Order: sequence, then C-alpha cells, then structure tokens
Amino acid sequence: MAARILTKVFHSLRSPGVLGAALSSNGPAFSSAAAATKPATPLGSEDAAVNEKILNVPLTQPDYFHLSELFTVKDLFEARVHLGHKKGCRHRLMEPYLFGSRLDVDIIDLEQTVDHLQRALNFTAHVAYRGGIVLFVSRRRQFAHLVERTAQECGEYAHTRYWQGGLLTNAPVQYGPGVRLPDLIVFLSTLNNVFQTHVGIRDAAKMNIPTIGIVDSNCNPSLVTYPVPGNDDTPIAMELYCRLFKMTINRAKDKRKQMELLKGI
Repeated sequence: MAARILTKVFHSLRSPGVLGAALSSNGPAFSSAAAATKPATPLGSEDAAVNEKILNVPLTQPDYFHLSELFTVKDLFEARVHLGHKKGCRHRLMEPYLFGSRLDVDIIDLEQTVDHLQRALNFTAHVAYRGGIVLFVSRRRQFAHLVERTAQECGEYAHTRYWQGGLLTNAPVQYGPGVRLPDLIVFLSTLNNVFQTHVGIRDAAKMNIPTIGIVDSNCNPSLVTYPVPGNDDTPIAMELYCRLFKMTINRAKDKRKQMELLKGI
C-alpha cells in the first residue's frame, strides 16, 4: 500500500502544473546557489588594471601634456639663453651645440635648445605624473632663493647648499635604511665654480639616477642624461627655466588628479 501511495505522488509531481509550481517556488534558492558557486572577479585586480591603464596612457602620445606650447624660440632668445661664455672657456664636448661665435663669445644654437628642452620637460612631466621625487640643485648663491621657491611651489625638493660627499652613494649609512632617493635631479647649474663640475652629477650617474642639466658653453654634458644647452648665468634665463619646470610639474600632477577622479566616477 505504501508503494501504491509513492507511485501516485510521483505521477502527480510529473504533471506540468505541479512541477512548474515546485520549480517556481524553489527558483530563488537555485539562482542564489548558482550565484554563490560562480567565481567572483576580485576587486583588487580590477583596481590594478585601472591604475596600470592610468599610468600607461601618457606613454601612447609623444606630447601628452602639451609641453611644446609652453615656450618658443623667441622666448628663449629674449631670455638670453643663446649667450655662452668666452671662446677661450669653451668645452670641447659643447661644440656640437654651438651656432658660432660673435665678438669672441660663443652663441648657442637655440634650435637644438628647443629640442633638448622639450625632451627634458617631457621626461620631468612623466616622472611627476607617476608620483616621482624631483630634486632641484644649484650652487649659485644669487639663484638659491629662486630655486627653493620654485621647488616649494610645485611640491618638490631643492638643494642649494654645499653638496656633501656621499649624499647619494652613501645615503643608507647617513640617513638610515629604507631612505628613498630622488627619481630625477634637475641641475639648473652643472658647475660648482667656473671649471669644476658639480659632484652631484657624478654621484647621480653612479646611482643610475636620471639627470637634467642646463649646460653652458663651458660645461661638460657627458654625464648628464638630458643636457639642455643654454645660458646658466643670466637671471632672466634662470627665471625662465624655473618657470617652465614648475609649470610642467604642476600640469602633470593636475593631470594625474584628473585621471584619478575619472576613475572614481
């Protein structure tokens, strides 16, 4: 008799109406179970992919930050960037960057200066966009306050005093383990005096730290990663360099904030 009752129950469940009702009543349970068993995409990998995309977008264009519009050859000429030193003080490695000489004074080729300055500013923008540390260096006392103010206005660092030996090469011993070295050093003057090259250029080359240097006609550009041929003595020229680097760094940082805001949206 029990077998007869089970047979009736089985046949009743096989009817379309009862089976549909049973499935509809248990539908949410089945769907939730399927959703639970389905592997979820980790949020960390999505954030990493978005961050990587944000970092790689500027690399797709040669002038992503539109730095070529910041200055012209006329601006460099009016700032006396083309004026070098006396012909007798000329460094032999600076001869390819010279246009000629007039009244025994070397004249720097401004067309080459435009090209090298755009490359230097572009590299600076990419370093600032990725959150790198930029260090401004100058040993000229008359420009110390200008360089320090420039670094402060763009949220970076400056060193305008005596360069202690081992400041980069022996940093873990002097400042302790885990110290972070700058990602880029901008030398607004590559000389300590008239003939001696700044020690920081040699130390940066030893530590594989990229450098940008304003090299006058009496400077050695061989150890500078991005040499920019130009006058490094005239105040109006130094003001132009500082203004360009400040605008470049601030523009890159603002662009990074804008991209992060778009990511949040």
